[in-house]
Formats: sequence, C-alpha cells, structure tokens
Amino acid sequence: MADANAHWRMGGITVEAVEDYLYALLPPRDEVLAEMEAEAAKNQVPIVGPAVARVLSQYAVISGAKRIFEMGSAIGYSTIWLARAVGDGGRVIYTDGDRKNAEKARRYFERAGVSQRITVRVGDALELLSEEKEPYDIIFNDVDKTDYPRVFKLALSHLKSGGLFITDNVLWSGKVARPNPTDAETKAILELNRLMYQSQDVFTTILPIRDGVSICVKK
Repeated sequence: MADANAHWRMGGITVEAVEDYLYALLPPRDEVLAEMEAEAAKNQVPIVGPAVARVLSQYAVISGAKRIFEMGSAIGYSTIWLARAVGDGGRVIYTDGDRKNAEKARRYFERAGVSQRITVRVGDALELLSEEKEPYDIIFNDVDKTDYPRVFKLALSHLKSGGLFITDNVLWSGKVARPNPTDAETKAILELNRLMYQSQDVFTTILPIRDGVSICVKK
C-alpha cells in the first residue's frame, strides 16, 4: 500500500489527525489500485487517491451513471473506479494529453478487467469534449487548474439534466481562503467556485475532503 504521506494526500483542508483517521478506515485496495497508488507516491503522479475515488464511485452508483467523461485521467486511477461503478454496459471516456500516460493506463485497465468499459482518447480534454454529440451522466474535471472556468462553461452543454459535474482540487490546499491570491491557478479555481455557486443551471456543494471536491447537479 502507498505511504501514509503519499502525493495524493494534499493537506491543508482537514486537520491532519482527522485525515489520518479517515485514510486509516479505508479497506485495502486490490493489487492493481495499490500498485497505482505506490507509483503515484513515488513519481509524483497526480491521482485523486482512494478517499476521493470512493466519492466518485459512490456518486456514479447513486446516480445510475452509464456514460462518464473524465477530463484529465493521468495513469487512469480514477478511471478504474468509475469503470467499475458504471457496471456492464457502461462507458467511461479516458482523456489525457500524454500518450505515455495513456499507454500505461491501458495496461492497468487490462489488469483491472475493465478495459472493455473504457475508451482511451489522447489529446486536449476540452477539445475532445467539445466534439461529443450525446450528453453525459457525469463529467469529472481534473485538468490544468487554469482551464477550470472554461471547463465549467463547456461541460454544462454536454451534461444531461440531472447529470453531475464533479471537480477535484477546488479548495487547493486551502489557498482559496487566503486573501488576494495572485497565482493563476488559485484565481482560476476561485472563479470556477464563484461560477458554480452563482449559476442558475446547477445546484452545487463542495466537500472538504482531501483537496476539495465539488458536486454540481444540472437542473
């Protein structure tokens, strides 16, 4: 299993002792997921980690999602959780701009037994989503943070009524609460959060788990 201080444990949101407690409660992951967690910890690969992955899986199951578009999939850790949640007949679109990531993800998908539920696409996630014709049940956003406001505006038009727009890193290690941030990533996340809560088209909540996860339900 990955080290307790793995890269996917961002810090800055939950009291450290509480975070330790939450992660200690989690059941062991299978061999493939555990290996992916270890790789992420060793090589600084951005994955959501098991606590957030369980949230993604749970929302997919609760909503009965069968069509999921993932924006920014890296080595495919969250993709596997989502693919298992959609079940037989479900489809998850993996996207990443790095072909090496995609090839590595394909091997993990095969080993996890979910490759038949996943379509792998390499390229810019926003461009790939803009080409889609049918609406999705869930769009999961984990791309470059400076693109977050653009993603929100694009995603709404590709999401069914009652569908979920889920975004990772919306509390950004607590940086969103600091006065007058100047870096582009924090400013973009602040703009996304403002857009989500002010929009009349979605109902939004933010879960203060790991690095902050927002859930928008499209009206």
